[in-house]
Amino acid sequence: MTRIALGIEYDGAEYSGWQRQAHARSVQAALEGAISAVACHPVEVAAAGRTDAGVHALGQVVHFDTAAKRPDRAWVRGVNSHLPADIGVRWVAHPGAGFDARRSGLARRYQYLLQDTPLRPVLARQRVGWTWQSMDVAAMAAAAAPLIGEHDFSSFRAAGCQAPHAVRRLLRLDVYRQGGVVVFDVEANAFLHHMVRNLVGSLMQVGSGERSSDWLAEVLAARDRRRAGVTAPAAGLYLLGVRYPPGFGLPDRPPAGAFACVPGQG
Repeated sequence: MTRIALGIEYDGAEYSGWQRQAHARSVQAALEGAISAVACHPVEVAAAGRTDAGVHALGQVVHFDTAAKRPDRAWVRGVNSHLPADIGVRWVAHPGAGFDARRSGLARRYQYLLQDTPLRPVLARQRVGWTWQSMDVAAMAAAAAPLIGEHDFSSFRAAGCQAPHAVRRLLRLDVYRQGGVVVFDVEANAFLHHMVRNLVGSLMQVGSGERSSDWLAEVLAARDRRRAGVTAPAAGLYLLGVRYPPGFGLPDRPPAGAFACVPGQG
């Protein structure tokens, strides 16, 4: 058996999430069906991150094991020929049996796109979060700064999160405006369920002026989900990429950013 890694891009708008489900469309099921067709045997894939319903990915990474001998073009172009238009393989690599798409990852990077305009988006409605309130980007950036580093992020985990503990190391939480979109650029060694969307929802309260820039540090210290803001909508969230040790030989070319995915902004 040979272990193969693939880089995957998908629009999650029409899926119930990454994980295979019995009675709903999932990205995992579609990808496994396409790979199995090329391998000529059933294939199960493991992913770097289980994205929720409506969440997109530019740099999802998966691995699978196969006895089939195929040229690399078959694992890219061949698999793509069996996939729907909203899922695509972007690269193939041969990292060896010791590679695990989830456990081998050193860090994961997400971007959340928020459109703060008086009128709701139409063409971009499944690609961005939206608020009618104008966001103060400087205030949100100041509020985000104390969260960098290793902390207990219990205040920003979903009620149903199954992680054994809430300690995570946040490497990046940049907030900036690009065109008509506010970008939240978040990187950590690992994430809790809904962590990014809960961070964004809380930062939006600072951006609107409802809360001060000091408030987010207080929420973090409280370790209480009830103290934080609402969960931001899934439509604006993108898994941008996963960082691995260089010894696995995976492509080191993260996408330029999710901004180009928004109609009228690319």
